[in-house]
Amino acid sequence: MSKVQGTKSVTAAAEGSGNREASADFGLRTSDFGATQVFGLSAKDLRKSFLSPAGEKIEVLRGASFSAKAGEAVAIMGASGAGKSTLLHLLGGLEATDHGTILAGDFAIDRARPTELARFRNERVGFIFQFHHLLPDLTAAENVSLPLRITRASQREAMGKAMQLLGEVGLDKRVAASLVGHLSGGEQQRVAVCRALITRPALVLADEPTGNLDTTTGEEIARAIVSYARKRPALVIIATHNLALAEVCDRTLILSNGRLR
Repeated sequence: MSKVQGTKSVTAAAEGSGNREASADFGLRTSDFGATQVFGLSAKDLRKSFLSPAGEKIEVLRGASFSAKAGEAVAIMGASGAGKSTLLHLLGGLEATDHGTILAGDFAIDRARPTELARFRNERVGFIFQFHHLLPDLTAAENVSLPLRITRASQREAMGKAMQLLGEVGLDKRVAASLVGHLSGGEQQRVAVCRALITRPALVLADEPTGNLDTTTGEEIARAIVSYARKRPALVIIATHNLALAEVCDRTLILSNGRLR
């Protein structure tokens, strides 16, 4: 059962010229890059355990269940080690469940073959991580363009859309052409968000997306991600310790003792 923490409207805010600050909706327009496929998500009785180095079985999820629909932003909160990241990995098909079902529309994530899961992730899921996971040998624009290249878009098309999206979050051509290792933490996270959203996924899974950022940049990125859910519409699920971020979302689920409430 979920606990409603409150709903807040998210609006676009910043204007300027040159290397302007990112707007609250990251410049996303419903006409950009085609339409998002819309679906709801249902997870029932998810169970997942791991073996410790000593061979002890550690039960992380013990029957977690919830459902959500397109247009929602849902926060998952809980203590460190509660299993928030594990839950996101199961929802995105990065790890297999020990037990339980996960349906994204009519697609059964828990029963899909590896090739089907790879296609599902490439076409319909965007991942945002606390530590970026950007490729250091590539520029910001090249990192953002990668998901489109995987879908066999041409280099010209992929790079053009990457440059457009980076510009809309306030990163100019100099930054777009820079290796990501030369960028600040806030710039790197904006690049990571652009990479996650460039294919206009129906499901966005964000794992502590503001954990390493200052308050102002963190709030800006949080509102951008939530705004994406409402504008497309898409489903956004955010694992976080940040209460301010959770309050921007539509609902907050608490993960405790392996279950959601």
